[in-house]
Amino acid sequence: MPLWKLLFAGIIKHLTTTNQNRRQELGAIFYFCQMHLPEEKKLQTVWSENWQNPGFRKRFQWGLLVWILVLIAFPFFFSYIEQRVGWTPNDWLLDQLPSMDTSIPCFLVIWGMFALFFYRALYQPKMLLLFLWSFIILSLMRFCSIYLLPLEAPANLIPLRDPISNLFYGGKDAFITKDLFFSGHTSTQFLMYLCLQKRTDKILALLATFAVGTMVLLQHVHYSMDVLAAPPLTYLVYLIAKKFAKY
Repeated sequence: MPLWKLLFAGIIKHLTTTNQNRRQELGAIFYFCQMHLPEEKKLQTVWSENWQNPGFRKRFQWGLLVWILVLIAFPFFFSYIEQRVGWTPNDWLLDQLPSMDTSIPCFLVIWGMFALFFYRALYQPKMLLLFLWSFIILSLMRFCSIYLLPLEAPANLIPLRDPISNLFYGGKDAFITKDLFFSGHTSTQFLMYLCLQKRTDKILALLATFAVGTMVLLQHVHYSMDVLAAPPLTYLVYLIAKKFAKY
């Protein structure tokens, strides 16, 4: 017999042979059962409870629909901006940095944080809902800023190899050089920092934001203003998204 069942049986036996009242007994049994629910059952419970709320259900369904439409628009939009002629800003900070390929560590940091975030979000549907709407608004804001501020790719650019992210741009071999103001890589990491709740998770996300921002500059795939503008603009997005996700 598994150890937890032996412990469970022992607790029940102890409770039923003492003078505790029935309410205390049932409360202890319920608490013990909750502590040992299988992970799958915990997921079913937390999602079932939230899905029964019409406000959560409606906002999550609409969020998924809009998110899919945004993803469909990605390759068409970036294909268009890649054909435009832009201007080249004078970036003193970028000129001081060496040009090096950071694709592998950048990939590991980005998708490692995504894995952690979505693991946490599985057990916190409200956090996932907030991130969903934040990502939608962030994407729309970047569409506007990139359209209104056409830029040429930085000098000494080294293509950032990310087979997962590139799928959203039109294929695993696709690489867009004019997806510039403001940095999507940096802003997404900072968005996870804003949404995560555990202190250690937030520290990791903040370190990841700094690391990714530094690496995209070393790779020369962004100007310094793209990276520096990402956190404050992302915070604005987060505040707006909180209103959309509220129910």
